[in-house]
Amino acid sequence: MNRRRFLKNSALYSGLIGAFGPIGSSPLRPQSARQPANSGEIDLRDAVVVAPDTLSRRERKAVQVLVEEVEKRTEFRWPVVERLGANTRPAIVVGSAGALKQVRPRLPQALVSEDTKLPSPEGYCLRSASISGSTWVLVSGAGERGVLFGVGGLLRKLRMSERQVQLTGPLNVATSPKYGLRGHQLGYRPKTNAYDAWSVPTWDQYYRDLAVFGTNAVELIPPRSDDEPNSPHFPLPPMQMMVEMSRLADEYGLDVWIWYPAMDKDYSDPKTVEFALTEWGKVFQALPRIDAVFVPGGDPGNTGPKYMMALLEKQTQNLHRYHPRAQMWMSPQSFDEAWMKEFFEIVDREPPWLSGAVYGPQMRFDVSVLRQRLPKRYPIRLYPDITHSLACQFPVPDWDLAYALTEGREVINPRPLGYANILHLQAPSSIGFLSYSEGCNDDVNKMLWSSLAWDPEKPVLKVLQEYSSYLVSERLRDDFAQGILSLEQNWRGPLLPNENVETTLDQFQNMEASATPAELENWRFQMGLYRAYYDAFVRRRLLAETEAEEEARGALGEIWRMGVRPNPLDVGGTRVEPTSEIDPVFLLNQAEQRLNGPLANPPARRLRARILELGEALFQSIHMQLAVERYQGEAVERAANLDTLDAPLNNAPWLRQQFAEIRQLTSYDARYQAIARILNRTDPGPGGFYDSLGDLARQPHLVRGLGAKRDPEFRHSSFVGHGYPEWSSVPVPLAWWCWAGSMFDAPLEMQYAQLDRSAQYKIRVVYIGFHRLKIRLDCNDRYPVHPLIEKPWPPEPLEFDIPSEATQTDSLKLTWHRELGLGGDGRGCQVAEVWLMKK
Repeated sequence: MNRRRFLKNSALYSGLIGAFGPIGSSPLRPQSARQPANSGEIDLRDAVVVAPDTLSRRERKAVQVLVEEVEKRTEFRWPVVERLGANTRPAIVVGSAGALKQVRPRLPQALVSEDTKLPSPEGYCLRSASISGSTWVLVSGAGERGVLFGVGGLLRKLRMSERQVQLTGPLNVATSPKYGLRGHQLGYRPKTNAYDAWSVPTWDQYYRDLAVFGTNAVELIPPRSDDEPNSPHFPLPPMQMMVEMSRLADEYGLDVWIWYPAMDKDYSDPKTVEFALTEWGKVFQALPRIDAVFVPGGDPGNTGPKYMMALLEKQTQNLHRYHPRAQMWMSPQSFDEAWMKEFFEIVDREPPWLSGAVYGPQMRFDVSVLRQRLPKRYPIRLYPDITHSLACQFPVPDWDLAYALTEGREVINPRPLGYANILHLQAPSSIGFLSYSEGCNDDVNKMLWSSLAWDPEKPVLKVLQEYSSYLVSERLRDDFAQGILSLEQNWRGPLLPNENVETTLDQFQNMEASATPAELENWRFQMGLYRAYYDAFVRRRLLAETEAEEEARGALGEIWRMGVRPNPLDVGGTRVEPTSEIDPVFLLNQAEQRLNGPLANPPARRLRARILELGEALFQSIHMQLAVERYQGEAVERAANLDTLDAPLNNAPWLRQQFAEIRQLTSYDARYQAIARILNRTDPGPGGFYDSLGDLARQPHLVRGLGAKRDPEFRHSSFVGHGYPEWSSVPVPLAWWCWAGSMFDAPLEMQYAQLDRSAQYKIRVVYIGFHRLKIRLDCNDRYPVHPLIEKPWPPEPLEFDIPSEATQTDSLKLTWHRELGLGGDGRGCQVAEVWLMKK
């Protein structure tokens, strides 16, 4: 059977399988022969689950999870009994320490000999023993929630496949979480790339998957937020689904948070406050469980601390009418310097209604500073953005422009090593996290953060192996885990020389070639395949289009061989005449023909076709909306990267526009000069320097700072950013689609050496960014080059003289700042190109 064609010819591809069926039965039953257990393995095929009648309803829910999830993967449904029986079947005893008191005397001494004191009610013990030919397994939670996480711990350790379920060796585990809050935002709204189409059974399965990896909280979004009120994918109205999601969380014993933005215009108006109290109160009343409400200070919303915190004091009273123990949290996101000062003045008075502060994107300082500045009584919760890849809190370091143009901001983005590093840096200042998520594209990151927040010492590869074994396929345990790591490596550094992309594709194609139908239908496996194919397709296109542009420029370069001579009869002497009969228009035609080569003979057609098939498969399996028109995604930037699959990766659009303008010129002289300007566009002249600051290979003078590993938010480092307004229809050089930037009040710096002390220099610079903020340039920390100015739009090169005093030594430092003290997302100091030229 040709496995790669399976989806195309199957009911999955043709749409006969419903969008929500596969996730409900997503654990796989790989087609493998029944084999005896290996030496040292504990065979649990004939096990029975012992669940005493003293178990609470949530403990029984955990038992239900264990039995059902094993059955989905193995076809064995373990019977559940309330009492220990006198038989030789393996027994799995499940319950909290308190609920198991009555059966404890009848358990083998080896299971209960160690009376471990767990520091958290979420902790659990897993033990196994073989006594007189009988196998025993104990899942004992320190508290009610510990039973659920103990079941999750056992499920991750089981080796499950069709008609097989085993433990690989004796169990003796006692563990409690390092961080008390481990959660994820699950927004049922149109802005997400899949969530808006999920049914109640889909959410139920996803809650289980998250809990198995240690998640203890979910964050919901109310019907009115910074989004459209309706989605064509909604299976239920937003308020009804929010109630169901709260109910599901309560069944599993998970905390329920609400991300509730304060978006109304003027909270100094009592009528606005009264409206908000009524609107929020209806939500509070409708939900069966709320543990906390988090109100962001901005993004969205734009209310100063004085009126925001007065509103939240009233909303806390409102909340307590229906949920007396629920907490109120807020973040000073997007606050400028003045609002931050006002925020701390209020917080320093320690208002009793405030339970804690949230640290997330668009904060003026890092989490360690917030911890130092807040009164000790207020804990900090992280709100990490683990879902976006650019224009976000943790952009992919040095991401190649080709990926940014095609895969986009909400691409499927497993970054296990990068996000593990971020958690290790930021979590010590907090009690834990609830992540910012916009869909299932960040699924690996969610499970990783939950696992590592439980045990920060756990190796990343171990987490990925558990993810692969439990959520994808036991058979693919090691291969898929290595594939995830390879996908992260695909994004490291310049794409052109990155041959790891082809190695990664080979890895996934090998898995795909041997995959069972069930594995091919698994949406997590499909996401890995989709990324591997997409990465390789982009690289092959980049290779072809880069070569095409080089050939086009080579064709234009023939104009130098044609030669020119001054016309002595031309007073003023600027007009030139050809020394060859070759027409410049002929060279333009030759160059355009070279540019059009990848269009006439597109590279990697089979990869492109497979990407489209996998996009269809992901819509059918998990309702991921990878295209706007075809799958009714909300917008291209919301993971709809099938719509940008063919985005140009070279300067072809800009060059074609230049060619068209040159053809309209009537004289040889004008055409010659225009072609020369194209060829010499980046030439800084004799003794000069050129940097394309968004191009990793052409930024030798950029000062990088601490770097992403130590500074993942780039507060003390320069970073490479991407983007150009979609509404701009005028083609521009590709160098203007990427730039170097700095965050908030941090400077962006360039350093030059070995300058000519006797020369006078000038700078040509292109400022980028649709953040219409002012920018200033100084040199050597003392000489102004230009004051705060508005960046021109559309962009254009600007020229300024460098003060002669600044180059009296052979070195020069250029320093840019945006306006100081501002809030918002921190961006705005963005420079695309710099020429340092002798005058």
